[in-house]
Amino acid sequence: MPELDIYDELRKLISVLDEHEIDYALCGGLAMAIHARPRSTIDIDMLILSESLERVLPIAFELGYNIRGKDLSFANGVIEIRRVSKIDPESGDPLSLDLLLVTPKIFPIWESRTTANWEGGKLSVVSRNGLISLKELRGSGQDQDDIKALQDEDS
Repeated sequence: MPELDIYDELRKLISVLDEHEIDYALCGGLAMAIHARPRSTIDIDMLILSESLERVLPIAFELGYNIRGKDLSFANGVIEIRRVSKIDPESGDPLSLDLLLVTPKIFPIWESRTTANWEGGKLSVVSRNGLISLKELRGSGQDQDDIKALQDEDS
């Protein structure tokens, strides 16, 4: 069995979310590939409405994301993440799906999401400015590098 392919996993996830008419916005490292430049990432980050969580979790489970991670919170609760993961049967490596819940403080980021052309279809993704805002909230070293790359693309 081949190793998990993050883009194949993303395709499957988007297809099922669209089929169930669940709004989402891709964010994180994969959104970087759309807005600025590809970079290595080991997870899929999706912004979803809080009320969609109870519909998304069973979908994720059906796609093999059956390991429920610890709930994460950043920036004093502004960013709330619900993590589910699956294990690559070949390598034993995990692939995580991080579901970022739309909180009142990041609702403007949600509202600014856009549609991108991706692999012959449409993909909902946070806007470039929205991605910068999310990365400023977390503020890791990788986030700082990503912000610089996003801003350089604007120049």
